Amino acid sequence: MSQVSKFYIGLGANLTPDGFDSPRAGCLAALECLGEAGITITAVSRWYESAPVPLSDQPWYLNAVAAAETVKNAADTLATLHEVEARFGRVRGLRNAARVLDLDLLDFDGAVSEVESLMLPHPRLHERAFVLLPLQELAPAWRHPISGMDIGGLVSALPHNQDIRLAPPL
Repeated sequence: MSQVSKFYIGLGANLTPDGFDSPRAGCLAALECLGEAGITITAVSRWYESAPVPLSDQPWYLNAVAAAETVKNAADTLATLHEVEARFGRVRGLRNAARVLDLDLLDFDGAVSEVESLMLPHPRLHERAFVLLPLQELAPAWRHPISGMDIGGLVSALPHNQDIRLAPPL
């Protein structure tokens, strides 16, 4: 029997994918696609709206974090996230560009990887309110696998110049 791994996915979008009426609808449909691809979503945080990082004139993002489980390894899980992004029209190009869907592998069973194609934990998660605030909802005891800092400490250390607010409920 294969071992089940627990992990966290950062979800984000600031453009609406074709065939959907909002970025949130696209993100929710992407979660369903992940379920069809062997990834079980066990919880989803509240949704947040956040200004682009770095600040630009593109639309604000909608963000959340999902807790998930799979029998896949980390590399195959990341590949599945990228496949789902592509199905929704995500084209990887410029870093920090506006996007219809962003699925980031934030943490995979606490693993640490510095392989360029599979950086774990996500290399910038500790700098981003739009990741840490929803992650804290799902995993209040989570610790950064490299620094060992608890999530409360990471949230307290965030720069105060990040604009973020709870998104209105559906």
